[in-house]
Amino acid sequence: MVYNVTINGVVYGIDLDQDDASGGWHCWVDGSEVQVDAVVTQPEVLSVLIEGKAYEIRRERIENGWRIWVGNQLYAAEVRDPRSWRGRKSRADLDKGARQLVAPMPGKVVRFLVAENSLVEAGQGVVVVEAMKMQNEIKSPKKGSVLKLTVSEGSAVNAGDVLAIVE
Repeated sequence: MVYNVTINGVVYGIDLDQDDASGGWHCWVDGSEVQVDAVVTQPEVLSVLIEGKAYEIRRERIENGWRIWVGNQLYAAEVRDPRSWRGRKSRADLDKGARQLVAPMPGKVVRFLVAENSLVEAGQGVVVVEAMKMQNEIKSPKKGSVLKLTVSEGSAVNAGDVLAIVE
């Protein structure tokens, strides 16, 4: 799963992928693999080993993101998860014009719930993507018309691939 993480105003692309064999995680930061191991030691506290160096990371939820302490250093952080409806809902009316529906994870397009040129409401299901034997309904980010379905049923997709365009 790819996350957009903003730390003190700088945006990073964080890609996390769980290793089925070991249960551990693979992590890439802006496309470069980083060796990371993390353990929750208390609620809201992680012990993290990054490239062989140990850190204690504490977090606190604030109104529009997180406060993160790495040791005694404080950082402001915001995480945008492409699967999160809450984050998209607040931005849906801010963006005028066409919006892309993207695959939040690799998978297979199972079916479309609407046809091209159909009218949709914000939050209405548009396409179903199957990933790891679970079906995920991808919802419209805004009220409008489905301008184009960019993939076909049965297609394999990667995280970030455009599935449809809503205008």
